[in-house]
Amino acid sequence: MTIVNNATPCNPHASDEVRAVLNYLSELSGKGIITGQHTQTTVQKELLYIEDVTGKLPALCGFELLAYSPNINYEDSTEACLLEVEENKNTLDNAWDWVLNQKGLATFTWHWFSPFGSRDKGFYAENTTFDASQAIIEGTEEYKAMLSDMDVMAGILKQFEDKNIPILWRPFHESEGTWFWWGSKGPEVAKQLYRIMYDRYTNVHKLNNLIWVWNSPLPEGYVGDDVADVISRDLYPPKYQHTDLNKEYDELVQITPTPKPVALGEIGVIPSIQQLSETKVPWLWFMTWSNDFCTTEEWTTKEELYKAYHHDYAITLDKLPKLY
Repeated sequence: MTIVNNATPCNPHASDEVRAVLNYLSELSGKGIITGQHTQTTVQKELLYIEDVTGKLPALCGFELLAYSPNINYEDSTEACLLEVEENKNTLDNAWDWVLNQKGLATFTWHWFSPFGSRDKGFYAENTTFDASQAIIEGTEEYKAMLSDMDVMAGILKQFEDKNIPILWRPFHESEGTWFWWGSKGPEVAKQLYRIMYDRYTNVHKLNNLIWVWNSPLPEGYVGDDVADVISRDLYPPKYQHTDLNKEYDELVQITPTPKPVALGEIGVIPSIQQLSETKVPWLWFMTWSNDFCTTEEWTTKEELYKAYHHDYAITLDKLPKLY
């Protein structure tokens, strides 16, 4: 088991704040785990539930950017889709409050409605005719449309860069699967999409506040050490199965021989903090997903949640050092 001691950012022009976060992650590896929670709507019922049960807040908060997709097909969408978009609008207001007032870490997830050809929840491959394999070919209509969408999102991220706010940026998540349009043409295409974004955001838009989080356990789809600061995967174990996820960790670190910070980008049931404190499997953070995973006892009991957030090994918001 490798403990991370290399905190050099993949972007040579990364901000001091990015370097501070990566240094912290390096020092924390095998000594603690950052508690994280995704929030799907502006109500942030997930945080309210955690605070009610534990009296604490996670150190890392996840924010969903789906409503900021430039090409949502409002005319051909179900009520469920329209509600999801509506409830997610202005979620960046929550993000700003989190990073400026709470001083917590933030990670962004983008369920990207495809640049064109979509209906309903157009981030799903089955709901779009957009061909990701054409989007990696310079000059195609798909390529141009994708860059246009990327540039819109870059403008949003630039506002955080201007305020020296580091963001854990996890684009093209779960690319090992075919359910999202960016993974529908296989891992090699998803890899190229990510590398196109990295080049554009780093070299064109000069977004030096991003900590680049790769999110797939497939060795053949790994984007490369030169464009990834953190490697991660999403896991949804059975209900109430709280472990250290050692096997899943060992699988993930096989994608690169380089020691990298390793994280649980999404998870349903929380890992066993007690077991992690004993085995020292160096997951650096977990981010529980929304809905019933975190606002009911269907997956994790209140007792287990309370124990996790009060364990010495868990980094909650009150224990997070000032990093920016």
